[in-house]
Amino acid sequence: MRRAERRAGADPAARPSAQEPRPGPERTPARAGDRDLRAAGAPPAGSLAPDWAPRAFPVRVLLEDTGEMFRVTDCRRDMTVRELKEELDLLAGIPSNLQRLQYLDQGILMDDTTLKFHDVVPGGVISLCVWHYDGWTELVMAAVEGDPAKLCGLGVVEGSYFRTANSRHFEEGQWRRWIAQRAFVALYVSSHRGHLEAVQYLLEKGSVLRAGDENSSRPRANCLGKTPMGRTPLHVAAAMGRLDCITLLLSYGASTSIKDARGESPLSLARRLDRKHSERSMFLFHWKAKMAGRDLSQLLRDTEFQKAKSGLSIKKLKT
Repeated sequence: MRRAERRAGADPAARPSAQEPRPGPERTPARAGDRDLRAAGAPPAGSLAPDWAPRAFPVRVLLEDTGEMFRVTDCRRDMTVRELKEELDLLAGIPSNLQRLQYLDQGILMDDTTLKFHDVVPGGVISLCVWHYDGWTELVMAAVEGDPAKLCGLGVVEGSYFRTANSRHFEEGQWRRWIAQRAFVALYVSSHRGHLEAVQYLLEKGSVLRAGDENSSRPRANCLGKTPMGRTPLHVAAAMGRLDCITLLLSYGASTSIKDARGESPLSLARRLDRKHSERSMFLFHWKAKMAGRDLSQLLRDTEFQKAKSGLSIKKLKT
């Protein structure tokens, strides 16, 4: 009998170890899930919406038409699809109203639903497509490539012969607004990707409506236009560190102080994302414009300038 007990004691599988954690309130599902995620890197079998998912987790977003992959790091289970689109407005450079998201075989994800509702797991891949209606997909893809020749034929300039099944029925004012919106979207995407030649073309040739006049236009894409999130082309150029595009946009009247729906200006956005060169470039442009006619020594003695400089953490501004 004692021999049998000794044999059982020598076999680790025969009885539980005294060190094995017992189930109880101290082992919360979230804490256990974090440990499982680190160890295995994948959810347990048969669980698509794990309760053990960490409070913030990454998902990957694949832009189907180009094969580009974007990583959204701070997702939550209660995050809505609309909130994810708002992140991608900046991260992928695609205005949120043109985005169509899908996960696995669930079809189009509705804006008010959550990631939990769609069983999105940490590290999962969400597909991003651009809405095909009215030729938006072709326009965005041409802007992603940065090809002015393609953009020219896709309805971004006044006098363009480009029409879609929908735009053929537009009255003159509607058509002008539509062309101006297409020029802005192309400028936004091109600025995000850093295609200087395309940005230059759109700023010089792209159609934009005059303020307060829906029936007139001037030959310039609107660098002050905004996405549904209130972001301008300078916002995305600053976020991505596109210095050449930043300089060009500023020279055409882009503003460093316009705030998006989250209260971020291009300048504060560059600071948050640690785009030091972008921040410095916009900072100096802003102060040179503000202090026009004053020499550098006067500028450096300005108390407001010194306060702003200290906030930027720039040690030397003289070049």
